Amino acid sequence: MTDRYEVIIVGGGMVGATAACALGHGGIRVALLDAYNPERQWPPESVDIRVSALTKASQNILELLGAWQGMVQRGVCAYRDMRVFDARGGGELHFDCADTAFNELGHLVENRVIVAALWDVLATLPSATCLTPAFVSGLQLTEKGRQVKLSDGRILEAELVIAADGSESALRTMMGIKVTGWDYHQAGLVATVTTEKSHQATAWQCFLDEGPLAFLPLKNGQCSIVWTLKSATAKNYLALNDKDFLQVLEQASGGILGKLLTVGPRAAFPLRFQYADRYIDERFALIGDAAHVMHPLAGQGANAGFLDAAAIAELVIKTKQERRPLSSSRFLRNYERWRKGDNLVMMASMDVINKIYQMTSPPFVSMRSAGMNRINDTALLKTYLNHYAMGLREDLPKLAKGQACW
Repeated sequence: MTDRYEVIIVGGGMVGATAACALGHGGIRVALLDAYNPERQWPPESVDIRVSALTKASQNILELLGAWQGMVQRGVCAYRDMRVFDARGGGELHFDCADTAFNELGHLVENRVIVAALWDVLATLPSATCLTPAFVSGLQLTEKGRQVKLSDGRILEAELVIAADGSESALRTMMGIKVTGWDYHQAGLVATVTTEKSHQATAWQCFLDEGPLAFLPLKNGQCSIVWTLKSATAKNYLALNDKDFLQVLEQASGGILGKLLTVGPRAAFPLRFQYADRYIDERFALIGDAAHVMHPLAGQGANAGFLDAAAIAELVIKTKQERRPLSSSRFLRNYERWRKGDNLVMMASMDVINKIYQMTSPPFVSMRSAGMNRINDTALLKTYLNHYAMGLREDLPKLAKGQACW
């Protein structure tokens, strides 16, 4: 027996669940497949090691989907300032929410909080179905759509399959879609730390010789760190005991938040620049990390994924409202044109910044820091960069601009 849906999404993380929620609100019969049923509750003192910095655009999406309230209940932390330093050259940038129309620049949220709130919403949507555990073993094109074979023998069918199964996407491989990119030979070391001084609702980032070190404020007063290091250095730092690691981290931070008192579990993940050569195939689309992976130095990866999810949901809902078949390739081509260019611009920007701050020749360092200070003193340019980073642009999906698309 074959279960039929209009859309099947594989991957129930932040981006896949966002797309499923949006489609469910639009009355699309959607199935969300994942290997695991995500946790919805945890001890109050625990903190997820993975945290995302959400822009105003991402907040708009999550509010309209009905997930934001559940996220606030579980814990989000607004950040009102961002301070960026060049440790080698002395350049500095300061972004303040007082220079915008909002009370904050964005929010820091644990990834598990976002996923749990989205799955809570999915449970209330009549046209949405969540299937776990579900492992895809094959994809096949049929007259009526795409057939998805699961490892337990179940067969599902839909007019459109969306892959949101991460940077190592199995579905992308099944579809023969190649990726272009390179390894940075860097790793992002993440952990949660307790600092002597208050984080002051500020996101702190210091560019060091091996890469940026960020202290991101959490609601409980602690900070989540994301430290870009050479792969070998990250491996060595993971092997240190807590006391020695804190000493190394405090020295690297220049004491911006005083002494570092405690550190939780540490992990490191390899950093790559990677994009799919195409986002679409017949009755098939990629979103999120399955389509693109960028350097985390500005925290834009998750936000780009939310925009992918909002864009494809808007186009699917519009296609159905116009009584056109979801098998039409027209809206998929529109999705690829809409999102691929925007993502590549953001990815290239992060790549260039990462490379610039790895250069150590004194004349270049002086010029780099002078440029940072010049931007900091130029209100118009700084305001433009601030608004762009917050996702306040015209070419965004309706949900990102605070407008329903159903």
